Amino acid sequence: MRILVTGGAGFIGSALVRRLIQHTDHQVLVFDKLTYAGVLSSLELAAASNRYSFVQADICDAEAVSKALSDFQPQVIAHLAAESHVDRSIDGPGAFVQTNLVGTFVMLNQALGYWRGLSDADKAAFRFHHISTDEVFGSLGEEGFFTETTPYDPRSPYSASKAGSDHLVRAWGHTYGLPVLVTNCSNNYGPYHFPEKLIPLIIIRALNGEPLPVYGDGSNVRDWLFVEDHAAALQAVFEKGAPGQTYNVGGNAERRNIDVVRTICAILDRHRPHTDGRSYAEQIAFVTDRPGHDQRYAIDASKIRAELGWTPSVTFEQGIEATVVWFLENEAWWRDILDQRYATERLGHG
Repeated sequence: MRILVTGGAGFIGSALVRRLIQHTDHQVLVFDKLTYAGVLSSLELAAASNRYSFVQADICDAEAVSKALSDFQPQVIAHLAAESHVDRSIDGPGAFVQTNLVGTFVMLNQALGYWRGLSDADKAAFRFHHISTDEVFGSLGEEGFFTETTPYDPRSPYSASKAGSDHLVRAWGHTYGLPVLVTNCSNNYGPYHFPEKLIPLIIIRALNGEPLPVYGDGSNVRDWLFVEDHAAALQAVFEKGAPGQTYNVGGNAERRNIDVVRTICAILDRHRPHTDGRSYAEQIAFVTDRPGHDQRYAIDASKIRAELGWTPSVTFEQGIEATVVWFLENEAWWRDILDQRYATERLGHG
């Protein structure tokens, strides 16, 4: 198949592209604006293939989207392009409304026009796959899980913008008949993770001898999903998923934030111990909580498991170990990002 991946230079997008180039015969076009979080070096393993191509453009640019569709003639659009960091959405929500809502509207409108021009067989085979987040569902108490039918209750500018984009995608499916798919995933982690997010931030600040900031008392719970497992789930959904369906994707790995940070410190203690014998955990520093910080997310992924046969391939312990080792072995990748665009400073004060 020919698969157009918006946001393909981002964290999850690049993992999907690497997987498609390395493990399938699909052709892939990456469509990416290359904002601060778009990192071309994350695509070097894929870019060597003659099945890979790249267009630098904005999903809000209808003309550029239309040209990419007509030139590449995709059978699948995997729509990952989005502003994605809650803290940044608190500081500057406008960019999230523009990219996540307006950009998704432009993608849907252009995809609809393109789809209407296809043959009946190609129309039936086409998929617009919108990749979203579990944060649209709000916050859970100590019990329960998000399912595909959980009511929406977004709490941050980021999650509100993603909730809106989910609704737009489903509306284009119901109103115009566009064959759409939606996936809502839990927190991703793994290689090539942009340093502003919790796990890479903790690894990098630990190695730099800096304080390790933990919001509030560290009791907030997230369900962690290894990014390469997520990429496999996305492939399963657009290859085998039924149009109009939603699939939740989770790692079945709930952890308190403080326990994630302590696990990272313990792995670093083994792989790169301090010369004076101190533990990296001594660098942990509790800081003022994020405004409106959701307490707990947890995904029920039984639908995608039952219908499409997807399950996570690694435990959190295996995945976090591999992630820390990757950051230790690929310091040039993240040092370049720190030098050019992000210095691990606190964001999201409100």
